[in-house]
Formats: sequence, structure tokens, C-alpha cells
Amino acid sequence: MKKKKRSRALSVLLMMVAAIVFLSGCGGKRAEKEDADTLTVYLWSTNLYEKYAPYIQEQLPDINIEFVVGNNDLDFYRFLNENDGLPDIITCCRFSLHDASPLKDSLMDLSTTNAAGAVYDTYLNNFMNEDGSVNWLPVCADAHGFVVNKDLFEEYDIPLPTDYESFVSACRAFDEVGIRGFTADYHYDYTCMETLQGLSATELSSAAGRKWRTAYSDPDNTKKEGLDGTVWPEAFERMEQFIEDTGLSEDDLDLNYDDVTEMYKSGKLAMYFGSSSGVKMFQDQGINTAFLPFFQENGEKWLMTTPYFQVALNRDLTQDETRRQKAMKVLNVMLSDDAQNRIIYDGQDLLSYSQDVDIRLTEYLKDVKSVVEENHMYIRIASNDFFAVSKDVVSKMISGEYDAEQAYQSFNAQLLEEESTSENPVLDSQNAYSNRFHSSGGNAAYSVMANTLRGIYGTDVLIATGNSFTGSVLKAEYTEKMVGDMIMPNDLSAYSCKMSGAELKETVRNFVEGYQGGFIPFNRGSLPVLSGISVEIRETDDGYTLSKVTRDGKKVQDDDTFTVTCLAIPKHMEAYPTEDHAVFTGGDTSVEDTWIEYVLEGDAILAEPEDYMTLR
Repeated sequence: MKKKKRSRALSVLLMMVAAIVFLSGCGGKRAEKEDADTLTVYLWSTNLYEKYAPYIQEQLPDINIEFVVGNNDLDFYRFLNENDGLPDIITCCRFSLHDASPLKDSLMDLSTTNAAGAVYDTYLNNFMNEDGSVNWLPVCADAHGFVVNKDLFEEYDIPLPTDYESFVSACRAFDEVGIRGFTADYHYDYTCMETLQGLSATELSSAAGRKWRTAYSDPDNTKKEGLDGTVWPEAFERMEQFIEDTGLSEDDLDLNYDDVTEMYKSGKLAMYFGSSSGVKMFQDQGINTAFLPFFQENGEKWLMTTPYFQVALNRDLTQDETRRQKAMKVLNVMLSDDAQNRIIYDGQDLLSYSQDVDIRLTEYLKDVKSVVEENHMYIRIASNDFFAVSKDVVSKMISGEYDAEQAYQSFNAQLLEEESTSENPVLDSQNAYSNRFHSSGGNAAYSVMANTLRGIYGTDVLIATGNSFTGSVLKAEYTEKMVGDMIMPNDLSAYSCKMSGAELKETVRNFVEGYQGGFIPFNRGSLPVLSGISVEIRETDDGYTLSKVTRDGKKVQDDDTFTVTCLAIPKHMEAYPTEDHAVFTGGDTSVEDTWIEYVLEGDAILAEPEDYMTLR
């Protein structure tokens, strides 16, 4: 009898072990399939995560896309590439082919694709490597030029500028009546850089200019490339003349954006250099405003443009034809007309570099219609060197320290300087964790970050929006800069509250199912990251529904108490419902600053990941 009982017990035990092994195997195979089916797309801004990413996912319901708010910085992607963490699709706004050259061998050549073929040659040339390959494609343009107060021109009977000579005449006429004709926010590097280039857009777009630009950006060029002796000396002469003609002085170097727009709004400034979005902004305030281009010495007119971002694909996609085809579908949707309309800001026109996208000009850009139709949209040279050196050299020209020749020599010398030694590592990650979302468990890399931050904040529970972290935790040595880049860059803040179990469940529900004014998850990868609790969630045709919240394997009871920290951007937490809900405090210190401070204290240890979510 006892032997029969023992045999029966052993059989049950063996069956249980077999079931566990079977389920583990199934779980592992399911995770592998989810990894194979997932494409990672890194976005440079959280604004794209809210409007652009949901649209792309909606158009491609059969492709699981892991959208990540990465960093607007090519150093970030070089670090990922060096540590086997380069995503499938990359976007970057603060971009230059020069800075992107170390990534060339890791990116797909898109030159023969329909997407590249649709880009006007005028613009595609700016992204073409010397061997004819193309790794990066631009989306629609953010146009920069001169924002002009037409009311002031009419009041003082001064003709609107139509060329450089009349632009200068207008500046002088306004000076005579005690109004500043022109200034801009030269406190910033990009204003210094774009003014220098915009004044010479014709020459920089010429054959000589393109030849220099190609040499400067050539990834196979083993030596540092300075300025050429044909185009650039004249560019500094034009900058020197512009400073004299507009009366720029050292005082202008202290002006920020708010200072300049306040001068404009109060009628003390007739023109400033800025984005086309300023036209609608001031039109809405009752100021008759126009937008004008850069006037060239030869009579041409050019707009300074910045692509909202450039996009590239990981070369590893070519090793799997199914994944490559999926990635091309994602790319085509990203560059489509409707998708690009979700990128531009309120009041701005859709100015695309692609022939496949119709240019639609509103009343705000009617004065530069001919410039757009002539494809005179100059794409700035925006390497890290150019940002920094332009700020230094142009500032010294405005203050009177440099003339054109001295400015040219200084700019050239700084471009040729050898780079300083790299930063010392401050965090040594001994393990690598993927940021691919798994329906059984969640996101391992994000769990590592959430669990570590829960310890830093000393809270029972941590809830983070799905865009809080910037990707995989790599087995690598992180510098201080790269440590900061582990946190989503767009003002992610921490908010705390002590609450009951009932309030905790309601808070989790709001983050899972969304609330008015808050972030609403649009696919699996955008679901919140949790630490200290586990949840079960059901996926429906209408979104996601919270089913269960547990802590240490037990259901959270309504009368339990918890300290809770939520990570989100301010505008989402400001909209968090307060009536009959827990009230959060905090948000004064960014999560990134808290995280960096913790790591710099020394001996930082990353927490282990946990299974925090089951999606059914």
C-alpha cells in the first residue's frame, strides 16, 4: 500500500516537473518568437512617441514595433553600436554626416530604395557618401528665416525687403526711428551657426561647396578636414558685412529666445531670425507677421532648413529577408505624407524633401512659396564641431574681437584640432539585458532600471511610463554622459504619494488604460514599467485592461498602504485626475539628474530584473 502511494506521488511529481519544463520551453520559444517578430525604432523626442509612433503602429498592425525615446545625439548610437546594442531603425535630429561616419559600416545602404529615389537630388546629395551609398534619409523640413513685423513696416512706410540691399536699407530706416531693425538670439550655438551658413547658402550649395562638404563628411577620410580656401573665406566676409549692416554688437550675445520675442511683441524689433512657427504665434497675437528667406548676394533666395530628423536602418536587417521587408514597410510609413503631417508643429507647413509628399503651404509661408518651389531649402551642416566652433567664432566676430580673416583662421584651426581624450567610466555593467517586451514578464532592461530607481527613491512601488528608459542595459563601461543617456531625455520627472491599495490599483489602471491628458499606451511596448508589484493585463481591440495587481504573489488589498513613485513627463502628471484620487507631489528634480547623482556617488549596482507583467 505504501509503495503504491509512493509510486503515485512520484508520478505526480514527475508530471509536475515535466509540465514546468514544458511550460518553460514554451515560454522560451514564445520569447524567441516575440524577439524575432519585433522591430526596434528609436525616436529622438517624446513628442514623436505620442503622435507619430501610434500612427505608424496603427498602419502596420501585423508588425510589432518597440518604440524607444532614445537621445538626439549620435554619440549615443555610436556607444550602442560599439556594445552590440544598435537598434533596427534610428532617428536623430541633431545630425551631420560627419558625425555619423563611424556608423557607416553598420547601416544599410538605402541608395537604391524607392524611399531614397523619392528625395530630390538637391537634398539627397547632402546625405550621399563619396562611394555613392546613402545611409540616412531626411524627413520634412523645419524652415528657418526672418520673422518680420509687417505692421511696423506699414506704420513707418518702409518697404518690405525683396533682396539683400533692401533688407539692409530697412534695418537702417528702423534705426533712424529708434526701432531695432534686426537681431536674434545669438546666445545659442545654432543661431550663430545657421546665420553663418544661411548668408552663403548659394555658395555652400554650389559644386565647390558640395565638393568640400563631401570631403568633410567622408567616413573613409582618415585625416581631419578643415575649411576649404574657396567657399569659406567668402562666407566669413559675408558674415562680417552682415554684422556691420545690421548693427550687431556684443550686447546681442546675451539675448535669448524670450528676450528677442519680447522685443518683437512690444514693437521694439522689426525682424529676427527664427522658425516659421513664429509667424502663426504672432498672427494669433494680432501682429501682422510675414516670413522671409535669406537674401543672397547674387539675388537668389534660400531658406535655412533643419530636417525634423534623419532616419537610418541597421545593416543586420539584410541578414534576414523577412525582417528587412518589415523594416522597409516601417520606413515607408515613417516617410509617408500622413506620417510627416504628424511630425510638424502647430502652425507650420509641411515642407518635405520627398517628391512623393505634396508641399502644402499655408498663409504663413506664402511669401516664400517661390523659394520652396525652386528647391532652395538649404540643409545646414550640423556636426558637433560646427555647433561649438560656430558659437565661439561668430560670437567673437559680433563682439569685434575677430575680423573675417581671423574668424576663418580660428574656425579652420579648431576643426583640425585633435579630439580630447574620452571620459573615464563611472558605471560598469556586468550583464546585458534586452529591451524587447515579452508578454510573459515585461521588459527586462526596463525592469533593471525601474528596480534600481525604486531603491534610489526608497519607495514601495515605482510606476514608469513606457518611454522612460532609452533601451537595453548593455554589458559595458558607461561614462557619465552615457549614464545620463540611459534615461529618457525629455524632462522625465518623479512624483510621489502615499496611498491605499485601492488607490494604487486605480493609479496602475490609469497608467495601463490611459486617462484624459495623460499618455495612452498604443502597443505592447508602450505599456508602463512596474517595480514592487506585478500585474496581469488583457489586450483588447480597444486597448488594454488591467485585470490583477499583486505584491509578493498576493493580491493587493484595498486597505493596504504603499509609498508610490511615478515617473512621467510633467504635462502628463499635471493632467492626472485628482478628484477622489491620490494627489502626487514632486517633479522638481529630473529623473536623469537623480540617476546620475546616484551613480557618481560610487559603487552603483544595478538591480536584477523581475517579471512584472503578464499580458494575455
